[in-house]
Amino acid sequence: MLVLLPPSEGKATGGTGPALDTGKLSLPGLTAARETVLAELVDLCTGDQDKAADTLGLSPGLRGEIAKNAALRSSGTRPAGEIYTGVLYDALGLATLTAPARRAAERSLLVFSGLWGAVRITDPIPSYRCSMGVKLPGLGALGAYWRAPMADVLPEAAGDGLVLDLRSAAYATAWKPKGELAERTATVRVLHSKTVGGVEKRTVVSHFNKATKGRLVRELLTAGLDPATPADLARALRELGYVVEGDDAPAKRGKPQALDVIVTEL
Repeated sequence: MLVLLPPSEGKATGGTGPALDTGKLSLPGLTAARETVLAELVDLCTGDQDKAADTLGLSPGLRGEIAKNAALRSSGTRPAGEIYTGVLYDALGLATLTAPARRAAERSLLVFSGLWGAVRITDPIPSYRCSMGVKLPGLGALGAYWRAPMADVLPEAAGDGLVLDLRSAAYATAWKPKGELAERTATVRVLHSKTVGGVEKRTVVSHFNKATKGRLVRELLTAGLDPATPADLARALRELGYVVEGDDAPAKRGKPQALDVIVTEL
């Protein structure tokens, strides 16, 4: 199973590992593309500060992120699984996984990034600020930029098992599984169900969505479950106590299976 995750907007700082070496990151087929984006981002952030803030969508209170990006090549690193924070990663709780679950996480989790393309949780990276929605002056929209390198690298990383796609829309633009691989890909939407005046209403709520995705990945890893197909995933999640809908819909050729996970409380 390969699990595709979005990054977090907030990131831990204070890396004590050695300076960045893109040649030591996993998925080496992305190294050249990473170097190109890195060079563009560092150049942007060592130049006109107002232009950098505008390009990165930074409010006045976040302008310190520009200096962080300018120092990316010399800053200390830490494993990507420690860099990414926020609701999904809090619920996932990598630091408290059992040893077998941690090994499974290291094999199966892939975090998408506007700067790195995608990294595994063991990859040593510095803290940075660069979302997939950014348009760098020399490269344009990063979601579009990453499509070609990702298309060459990700199918091999996916192997012949399930792809569980939990990315947000912005990060899904960088790579979309195709053909047979798409047919063994499952996307998950989390819906909050509540009854108002005797009528059930379902809505997508960001906090529920992120927390539930982090929690269900943790529970799959902890239980040692490795579903091979979207149908297997739906059964596994039900065994873990989740309410899952959508797997009874006819599978569409060359398309992922869309599953809904229904929650009533966080």
